[in-house]
Amino acid sequence: MSDKSTAALATLAASEHSRRAMLGMAVVGGASAAFLSAPGRASAAQNKGPGGGSGTFRLTVMGTTDTHGNVFNWDYFKDAEYTDSKSNDIGLAKIATLVKAVRAERGTENCLLLDAGDTIQGTPLSYYYAKIDPITGGAKHPMATAMNTIGYDAAALGNHEYNYGLETLRAFEEQCDFPLLSANSLDWSTGAPVFQPHLIRSFKVPGEAKPVKVGIVGLVTPGVAIWDKANVEGRVKFGGIVEQGKVWVPKLKQAGCDIVVVACHSGATPGSSYGDALPFPENASTQLAQEVPGIDAILVGHAHEEIIERVVKNKATGKDVLLTEPLKWGMRLAVLDFDISKVGGRWTVAHQHATLLNANTVAEDAQVKGLLQQDHDIVVTYVNSVIGSCTSAMSAQTARFEDTAALDFINYVQGLVVREALAGTPEASLPMLSIAAPFNRDAAIPAGEVTVRDVAGLYIYDNTLLGIKLTGQQVKDYLEFSATYFQQVDGSKDTYLPDEVTNAKTALAPNGTPDYNYDVMAGLDASLSYDIDLAKAPGSRITKLTYDGQPIDLAGEFIVAINNYRQSGGGNFPGVKTAPVVYNAQLEIRQAIIDWVTDKGVIDPPTFTVYDWRLVANGTAIKVEGASEGGRH
Repeated sequence: MSDKSTAALATLAASEHSRRAMLGMAVVGGASAAFLSAPGRASAAQNKGPGGGSGTFRLTVMGTTDTHGNVFNWDYFKDAEYTDSKSNDIGLAKIATLVKAVRAERGTENCLLLDAGDTIQGTPLSYYYAKIDPITGGAKHPMATAMNTIGYDAAALGNHEYNYGLETLRAFEEQCDFPLLSANSLDWSTGAPVFQPHLIRSFKVPGEAKPVKVGIVGLVTPGVAIWDKANVEGRVKFGGIVEQGKVWVPKLKQAGCDIVVVACHSGATPGSSYGDALPFPENASTQLAQEVPGIDAILVGHAHEEIIERVVKNKATGKDVLLTEPLKWGMRLAVLDFDISKVGGRWTVAHQHATLLNANTVAEDAQVKGLLQQDHDIVVTYVNSVIGSCTSAMSAQTARFEDTAALDFINYVQGLVVREALAGTPEASLPMLSIAAPFNRDAAIPAGEVTVRDVAGLYIYDNTLLGIKLTGQQVKDYLEFSATYFQQVDGSKDTYLPDEVTNAKTALAPNGTPDYNYDVMAGLDASLSYDIDLAKAPGSRITKLTYDGQPIDLAGEFIVAINNYRQSGGGNFPGVKTAPVVYNAQLEIRQAIIDWVTDKGVIDPPTFTVYDWRLVANGTAIKVEGASEGGRH
């Protein structure tokens, strides 16, 4: 075992030691002593059964979730090793190293490895084998290869498993050496599960005739019915998580399961991005723990949150249910420990505990890396490949202080996607608007050949696209809030430096409002035009606000294409969190732009560029150094 792997397990042991000390539990003797023993000796020391020592069996359940096509610690859009502000690493190659270390310490025969969904979508690696060299045509999916090699026991389906259609999902299922579980993915006509609903595993306890039986149930957020309607309508329907939990957990208990673990692709914080559009909530893991007796632990997914250990009490039994969520992308490995002892002839959980191991503490597993290096290299070549051309260069360098073709392009694609999705609905006739922020000052699409990476640079975040409904008044309020990004100036200077007008310091942003909290709003089929008067105080800066050449109807309704970060409250923009959601297929905006260029082949800025907002002072246009001479000034 590597020094890094040993260090990771030492951290795990220290966590257990601290927890038990706080609870007044013994940290020597019995299971705890074994847990803290040297790597490789734990299972021999503690899982002997009554005839061999403590009489306590320790089962370890490891878990990942929302791996989203990440095998390597690599950022395909930056063409560089992955890094972020918290020094996270990603990918199943690193998870493989952690899994091997835990199995060596606990004993492979005493371990389960599960996943809580969203596996085959999210990176160019997964996209390539869904669309470019699809697994439906015979290619092997890298995630199947990696997960088979690591030795997963089961994986729940996530909502993104349905993104590429049932045929692709079935092809992936056939390539996996483990079952894909989904107890609430139901046949449209019969209501029977269309995927395996559960798995039962038995664990032999030395010195005991009766094994420990573990039942695993897979559940997915019902939002698939909305987000992937085109792929599932008429074929698959989705029952409520709590409702289906009440069906399948009792069946597992009746089958003699001593422990029940649910891999639940549904967040722990209650709520639904789709409001009451479905009779079942999107995020229901906590309700599942509270309302369905018999569950011991839930491996949570979908929300991309880090939950080390959360205990929820079941309302009917008063029993503690353990919840954990290992963040996303293979950044963490959840480790759940169950100390099990015999009570009245039945195996019963005496203690349970969860912690997370950080992937940045270990190296990538050489076996997984070697098996998939060729696939990785192919995709690196792909993202650096030419997918289209551009008739004239576009740059985001000045997008924070003048209208640019670069942001108009993002808004154009976003608006098209939402409008197409709403075809045939009551909202299809409403005016379509879209918002985009100047995320990356260095983003540029060159004239001539354009690569996947060129396009992806326009949108550096992993945001997904939503459509919400706002009134004209709410549109104006939104723009007023966005305009707090600018500093107040009187317009007396011939030319202002960008830093003299942008990134205003506010109560919410005492160090200056970041670029990503300034949104430009544009119309798809007609111009949404407005001035931002920097001579006026924040809250009263939006003037000459028109749609299609007429003063905006403050009581009218508009559809606004918006990213999930903003819609969920990021930046604290008004109106959006409570606005009706009319579209949410959880499509990554970055991928939508890449798909558009791939499909159309040519980016022609004059066809979508409209210079319809400007900075003014007391109604007179102001000049900012670096701004172009064209456009609306």
